Amino acid sequence: MAPSKINYADKKVLLVESSGNMRATIFYMLRELGVQNLAAMTVNDRVLEAIREESFDIILLGHNSSDAVSGLQLLEEARFRGYVRPTAVWVFMTSDASQEVVLHAIDSRPDALLTKPFSVDELKQRLDQLVARKRMLYPVEQAIEIGDLDAAIDACDDIPRAHPCYDQARRLKAQCLIDLGRVQEAYEFLERQYWQGGDKDTGLIMAKALYLLDRLKEAAELLNKLIETHPLLIAAYDLLARVQERDGQLHNARDTLKEATEKAPLGIPRQMELGRVAMQTDALELADGAFKRSIVLGRQSCYRSPEPFLRLANVRRLEMKGAQTRQVMDLRNEVDTLLNTAEFRFPRDQALKVRTALLRSQVAHDLAEPEEANRLKGEARTLNQQLESPLDLSREELVLSGDKVPMLEPESELRQFSEARKSKRDQAMASKVNRLGIKHYMAGKYAQAMRYFGMAIEYDPGYAAALLNLAQLYLESARDGVEKREERLKMVDRYLRLAERLQLADLEREKLLQFKGLRTRSVDFLTDGSLGPLLR
Repeated sequence: MAPSKINYADKKVLLVESSGNMRATIFYMLRELGVQNLAAMTVNDRVLEAIREESFDIILLGHNSSDAVSGLQLLEEARFRGYVRPTAVWVFMTSDASQEVVLHAIDSRPDALLTKPFSVDELKQRLDQLVARKRMLYPVEQAIEIGDLDAAIDACDDIPRAHPCYDQARRLKAQCLIDLGRVQEAYEFLERQYWQGGDKDTGLIMAKALYLLDRLKEAAELLNKLIETHPLLIAAYDLLARVQERDGQLHNARDTLKEATEKAPLGIPRQMELGRVAMQTDALELADGAFKRSIVLGRQSCYRSPEPFLRLANVRRLEMKGAQTRQVMDLRNEVDTLLNTAEFRFPRDQALKVRTALLRSQVAHDLAEPEEANRLKGEARTLNQQLESPLDLSREELVLSGDKVPMLEPESELRQFSEARKSKRDQAMASKVNRLGIKHYMAGKYAQAMRYFGMAIEYDPGYAAALLNLAQLYLESARDGVEKREERLKMVDRYLRLAERLQLADLEREKLLQFKGLRTRSVDFLTDGSLGPLLR
């Protein structure tokens, strides 16, 4: 085997695999690649806590469908909770290469999928590519995490045209432009690239831009072309359904979602969308199946919620219309059972009590029981006033009824796309690991200190103390060594620029000004040793 270009000796790796034999096999493969800092776990709930509390460079997550808690569920929840951080390589490993498992894994966007079993050469080749890509794109992803999209765009422009990450950097830049509201610019930026190469991911972002520009016919044409060429590109179906719904083609949107869920049936959000649109087109049997499927899938999913119970109860309400008296009684009992089950399973959801009262009020209204309907609506109002963030009851009634809710304006959708990219922040953990970084720095362990400061930023991308501490470490390392000096100075400037965009405390502002002053001088003339106390 040719020597690896990647040094795995300094990589912290987590191997998660429930099969003891497979775990041992992959463990020794990683040792052969030079991995020294290696933790191995079986697939269970404690994996997420380990990922949350420690900074891993590489996570190899195994999936076996027979496990009580599957790798697929862990991957989905890690993405949902914001634990999939930009610095880490995520590899999803499965011996179940069925279409539904693979497509559901793709929904959670791991960096790679590997089919078990695989050889050490296959593992090495894939990891080499992924680690190199992560290293090159790290400044881009980090700026996106902190919300500094202008800095992310600048970092994208730093990727050389000849680098394998160049096309991906262009797609990230286009997405940043969209999130900044510069949608037309994003479309024009990618247009030539797409028509020259036909890359499906580029085409998907272009279609998103066309959708936001309200160029619905062009968006639909592009998405249909993508689906024809890539029939398993499920994200294209999802977006096409939104395009069709905005264009008033509800039946087409329903059929598109139905096709998508047949190909990829394990995603709860997609099943819920199918149920919603099916109700709007009076396809109650289709809606019934989608909501039942969502309830079953939600038993061990991070998307578990009372929503499918409410929607299924409303399907029963709609089925009452035109039903015989005995059937009406049975359907009403089913409604009560579903709503009681929802309240039992989600006892802390106070807003749920408002919504169940509203739905019961609608049932009473449909059955010509005006006094009961008014009583329940009054109960809903009283409960709503007690909420910390009261619901919009008029809109809530529309949502619960399954009637068509007005489509969001494009500006609102732009905000949705932007918010979806923001990870959850944990300032307490950021502070904790930042202090650990300082301890390692004081002990002369600079590589470990740098790792902890980087980890602090992953927990809270806006943690200014860690940004400034990293700027100091990179400045000191640039001073002390000629090798990679320019690259390290670029990192100094990036961290200073990111910190400058934050609201800083007085001490942080003073440190920022100090380093900006030092950057005006040649590093060869900087004083030896520490350039200042690190910030806690």
